[in-house]
Amino acid sequence: MKKNRQEKLLEIIARYDIDTQDELIERLREHGFETTQATISRDIRELKIIKMTNGKGSYRYVLPKQPGHQGDFKFNVALIESIIKVDQALNLIIIKTYPGLAQAVGAGIDGMNEPQILGCVAGDDTIMVALRDEDSATLIASKLQDLLKAV
Repeated sequence: MKKNRQEKLLEIIARYDIDTQDELIERLREHGFETTQATISRDIRELKIIKMTNGKGSYRYVLPKQPGHQGDFKFNVALIESIIKVDQALNLIIIKTYPGLAQAVGAGIDGMNEPQILGCVAGDDTIMVALRDEDSATLIASKLQDLLKAV
């Protein structure tokens, strides 16, 4: 029962923008799982689900990063939706975000563990990403722009 409920919980969070435990409880009920807020809280903690800003002034639950994906170019939707603009100047990428979100996006970029990324400097709404060379900057900037188009 618990395993099935937690699997459904992960599926719901992956599929929908959920911002409250009450909304999670309601979605689970729609799928035949009667549960309490205390149970949902335990499930969230056990599954390491976190709540992040969606870049539009509200929050949503997001799935934990899966082991083995650190080198992949993956962001969660909340981080992508925080980005307004991506630009490149030689081996630097400049990323504009909504106010207050540059630190989170910069941490996400650092967490990518891409060897060509030397580091990020993030302010309130701007990030400067230093890369090894211009080709690396072009590649990463292009990937970021593609992700922006996909959201």
